[in-house]
Amino acid sequence: MPADLAVIGLGHDGLPLAQAAVAAGIQTIGYDTDPRHLTGPAAGRTPADIRRMVSGGFRTVTDAAELGRVRTAAICVPTPVGADGSLDLTELAEAARALASRMRPHTTVLLESAVQPGTTDTFLRPLLEEGSGLRAGRDFHLAYSPGRVDPGSRTHDYANTPKVIGGLTPACTESAAAFYGRLTDKVVRARGPREAETVKVLETNFRHVNIALVNEMAVLCHGLGVDLWDVIRCAETKPYGFQAFRPGPGVGGHGVPLDPGPLPHQGRTPHHPLRMVGLAEEINSRMPQYVIQRCATLLNEHGKSARGARVLLLGITYKPDIADLQGSPATEIARRLMDLGAAVSYHDPYIPDWRVHEQPVPRADSLYEAASGADLTVLLQHHRTYDLQGLAVKAQLLLDTRGATPAGAAHRL
Repeated sequence: MPADLAVIGLGHDGLPLAQAAVAAGIQTIGYDTDPRHLTGPAAGRTPADIRRMVSGGFRTVTDAAELGRVRTAAICVPTPVGADGSLDLTELAEAARALASRMRPHTTVLLESAVQPGTTDTFLRPLLEEGSGLRAGRDFHLAYSPGRVDPGSRTHDYANTPKVIGGLTPACTESAAAFYGRLTDKVVRARGPREAETVKVLETNFRHVNIALVNEMAVLCHGLGVDLWDVIRCAETKPYGFQAFRPGPGVGGHGVPLDPGPLPHQGRTPHHPLRMVGLAEEINSRMPQYVIQRCATLLNEHGKSARGARVLLLGITYKPDIADLQGSPATEIARRLMDLGAAVSYHDPYIPDWRVHEQPVPRADSLYEAASGADLTVLLQHHRTYDLQGLAVKAQLLLDTRGATPAGAAHRL
């Protein structure tokens, strides 16, 4: 049966979009060339969520011919950071070619993948026009909408999170608005795709810069003997001009900091690099090593060496209560501990298997037993299932990188 919507890429952004569309009664198919995405839930979605989607008519396809039978196509493929630090658009190009060769006139094409400003117009548009023989803005609609998924959130879902859209033409914007208006309570129209793309840049960089600030504060406060979490608790009572961010062992997730400055510029005014973004990335990338230093210091203070120490890592996902390891600092922390000669194990209710250095990391079945037997337990992610007060009693030595344990119950970052 023909579908109204094809979601291309069933990962972090695509699966929540498909779920929202199915819930709104839109006939939806999911297209993904990676078979793992067709079977593994993403962005905090569970197998039960997938079953409900299927019962609502959702189906996954691997035949690109089905893309030519839809009214709306949303491209949500990953755009990871490449070796040179820029976004890798390989999957975006493949998705565009697969869609273009089958696309019919009057189709609305939406891009949700994280991209640099200008990508919709200067990269995606030519691929679609060349492959289809159609012209964007005349024969089909083209728009960008930044993904705003908050995995695992109990307060922010697709419906109550405003959707920003920017079309190539006013008609493109209105076509995109008509579609997203069926899924969300509020649609916000940007002036164009470049503005909408830059919204994603600003939102992602805002997160990374503020986390970098509070991570630097964590290091400073530890040296001063100041309880940073108490400082944050007090500061967030200010009713204006402050938003609370909390430190951690690093920054994970799918949104990577972006610096459009080095991109080729048009006109006489050169682009300037976002120095604050580069500095934030440098600060945040140092946090795993800072955690290692704290681990080594704590072990040494208790008469133990990192070499041969039994270290238990708790919570290895990048965000609490979801099964997603994307960008999680736990991997680098485990690798550095192993390099020091520590015997590393882990516990995470959402990750049944984990490999570091291409070697499987032992998974603890009994949390309390593992904590009592470890020389050092390190809380990297605070899952709701963890009883931290009980854990603090059982653990020989506990380092809390999230400030989640009761005051005085553990060593905090």
